[in-house]
Amino acid sequence: MPIRFGATELLIILAIILLLFGVGRIGKIAGEMGKGIRAFRQGLKGDEKETPPAENENPDE
Repeated sequence: MPIRFGATELLIILAIILLLFGVGRIGKIAGEMGKGIRAFRQGLKGDEKETPPAENENPDE
């Protein structure tokens, strides 16, 4: 028997996640996931274009 979540249960789970990680960290994680998905899609298409590195990625140089 599959587990089914209703709206109330999903809201409680989301509230707990928000309390554990905080808004800033969740936004950062979502941004990193978006970049990863974008890179994965580009890899599937076979795009081998190199993107120039951001200016603040390597501040030591």
